Amino acid sequence: MKKGVFTKILAVAGTVLVWIPILAPILFSLAVLITRRMFHFDYLMPAELFPSALAGGLLLLWAALREGAHRSLIGWSFASAIALLFSGQGLAVVTGLASGKTNPVGWVMIIVLGAIISYTLALVVLGVGGVLLLRDLFKSAYKAPDEKSAGRV
Repeated sequence: MKKGVFTKILAVAGTVLVWIPILAPILFSLAVLITRRMFHFDYLMPAELFPSALAGGLLLLWAALREGAHRSLIGWSFASAIALLFSGQGLAVVTGLASGKTNPVGWVMIIVLGAIISYTLALVVLGVGGVLLLRDLFKSAYKAPDEKSAGRV
């Protein structure tokens, strides 16, 4: 539909912003592993970097609506990520896990961690949707001529 420069900018910026919360903990873990020779992975970082994911998801959704491609994948994964993050965080606040009143053990911790892991997986799906949208937006307009148009019979 609208493969203009603006739509491409929206898609590129959105994809980068969505992948930041996913790749940042991995890159920082590798940096700590290399410099200090110990493995430390901050599994909460994708949730802490939610503003980046929110901005990126909104840009990707806007680009997908303009382009008319991958709307379902981007829309559902974005909505799922938001719902999973807020439900997990809400449960942590209600149960006292967030404030430290409740020890981080048992079924509450499992559900909250499950929501955070599911949120991160939804972000990965959103990021893949962004990459697919970029692939469609940057497809070459040139197509190789087929045999008939090349004069061969």
